[in-house]
Amino acid sequence: MIRKTAISLLILFCAAAAVAAQNFSVEPELRKHVSYLCAEELQGRKAGTAGESLASDYVYRALRDAGVTMLCDEAGQDFSIADSTATLHSCNIVGIVEGYDRRLRNEYIVVGAHMDGMGALTVTVNGHPQKRVYPGADDNASGVATLIELARLTAANSWMFARSVVFAVFGAGECGTAGSWYFANRSFGEISSVRAMINLDMVGRGNERNPFRVFSTLPKHQLDTLLSQTLDRQPAVRPAPFEGTLQTSDHLPFYEKEIPVFVFTTGKTREFRTVSDTPNLILYKNMERQCNYLFHFLQTVAAAPADQLRLKQQAAPQGESLYSAADCDVRPQFFHSDERHFLKAWVYKYLRYPQEAVSEGIQGRVSVGFTVEKDGSVSNVEVVTGVHPLLDAEAVRVISVSPKWIPGKIQGKAVRTRIVLPVEFKLTKTN
Repeated sequence: MIRKTAISLLILFCAAAAVAAQNFSVEPELRKHVSYLCAEELQGRKAGTAGESLASDYVYRALRDAGVTMLCDEAGQDFSIADSTATLHSCNIVGIVEGYDRRLRNEYIVVGAHMDGMGALTVTVNGHPQKRVYPGADDNASGVATLIELARLTAANSWMFARSVVFAVFGAGECGTAGSWYFANRSFGEISSVRAMINLDMVGRGNERNPFRVFSTLPKHQLDTLLSQTLDRQPAVRPAPFEGTLQTSDHLPFYEKEIPVFVFTTGKTREFRTVSDTPNLILYKNMERQCNYLFHFLQTVAAAPADQLRLKQQAAPQGESLYSAADCDVRPQFFHSDERHFLKAWVYKYLRYPQEAVSEGIQGRVSVGFTVEKDGSVSNVEVVTGVHPLLDAEAVRVISVSPKWIPGKIQGKAVRTRIVLPVEFKLTKTN
């Protein structure tokens, strides 16, 4: 009996080693998915249209046929977005591959991508109306295609994934990430057990000019450990660290819940959100390599110790000095720019005016103080001068989830720096 068990374990080990060293051929399937999602019939997959509905039907069948256990029916997890003129209906398509580990299978890694695009627009050319369709091949048929194939590989090798993996294709991503917000705040009841979220957005144009990159909210040493462990599985490509301002995408609702996120992208190209974003420009062989990398990375994250998937905010050593930005030889920088850029590119981009405050006509300027630590993380966010608890809390919230800064420096050394910024809440009069 002992000998049989040992032989079984040896076979399992050899099988795992073979899969770890293998790179799967998924290029034909990636081409098929992108081609369908960009077909004329789908008219650019604008949220709330028949084209997005066709895309969701396709995604549901593809995940189901890949062996994923579906958490919704073919109609998807539907939700609505209402404004003063109309109500938009969309849905998410969600499935799961259950983990093998009895202790960890009730913890989840979410892999997400939004399926909607810019749709179609009628313009006047030389006095004649012409319809222009935005195919959205890279944005974001590429992410959905990669997710489908990643789901297929995961389902076929589920015995290699300790935690359960949830595959979520979001609707209405171009409408303020509505689908991912609905998933994180309404439809997925186990959100507190989500240990990480992997977002795939624009992954179809990776080359030397537009390298495959990863952004994460984890501390650098934790991310580096996960990347190094993934390299041990011998993937054919590795992502470069992300630098610059990150595009608004479906990781944000998870980010706001302090769930570690990983955003994989090859970045914007000149065809971004134009009619020229077509399937023929997608670099499918490179997408295949990236898909294989993501398969190995997903295994690493699904098996990672809890401490490796925890956002840590270390307390400053006692007695360590705290400087003002004016004291620094080099002020703290937000993506290589100043505090005004932080307000424009982050605070006002993600600020949500509380509806109750709007109804009550509450407005004003909230002064918020925060510390940029030596590692660039933001800590000790607090209201210096408040206006109203509703506005104060929202100003603190949006600054608390800031990405890392470049820390301030004095004589070439990083220092802890205190910054105070005004956050404006202003209502506009309407008839």
